[in-house]
Amino acid sequence: MKVIGVSGSPIKNSNTDRAVKAVLEATGLETEFVKLFDYTIAPCKACLGCVKTNRCVIKDDGIEMAEKVKAADALVVGGFTPYSSLDARTKAFLERLYPLRHRNGFLRGKPVAAVVTSATPQGVEGLPPAADMGVNAIQFAAMEEGMDFVGSVVMAGNVPCVKCQFREECPMNGIKMIHGPEATLESVGISCFEDQETVVKSTQELGRAIREKLLA
Repeated sequence: MKVIGVSGSPIKNSNTDRAVKAVLEATGLETEFVKLFDYTIAPCKACLGCVKTNRCVIKDDGIEMAEKVKAADALVVGGFTPYSSLDARTKAFLERLYPLRHRNGFLRGKPVAAVVTSATPQGVEGLPPAADMGVNAIQFAAMEEGMDFVGSVVMAGNVPCVKCQFREECPMNGIKMIHGPEATLESVGISCFEDQETVVKSTQELGRAIREKLLA
């Protein structure tokens, strides 16, 4: 049994990366981690050139990634939520699994799980449900491919502004936009996967749930 995990985060060794790896480790099975930033994957062109071959006509790394997922027994998809939705890199990856559906449904029944990092706190009035939208994008894409959605993990992330030297003078400061006009980097702090005990526990539970599905 092999489980493949992908992360759409462009940040080196990001929270998303580490959470996906934690899920993979908790499966206790053979795993492979893929950082989508290292690949070139264009979005689907909706040309239906893949219907007869189950292979995309776009000649980039999307073909290799689809084959990796086809060969794996389960999939963990990690993404983040810029502009309150799933990031474009992860979305393109999901779109490029489309060739596997025609006539064969190569992904039917495969367990899939979602890991989503969002800088927008959940359940705050006036703020978008960014994390929910990220999870939904993964869950419903999996549903359309007939996959078995095992569950999701959502964790707090960081806006890019935390690294910007001009954040305090910038009228578009994301920290203040999310946490209020008086918020600063010092008052909000940096979110780290390992410091979120509930999230760490949830990644372990999710990994075990994938294992149980595969070994049932």
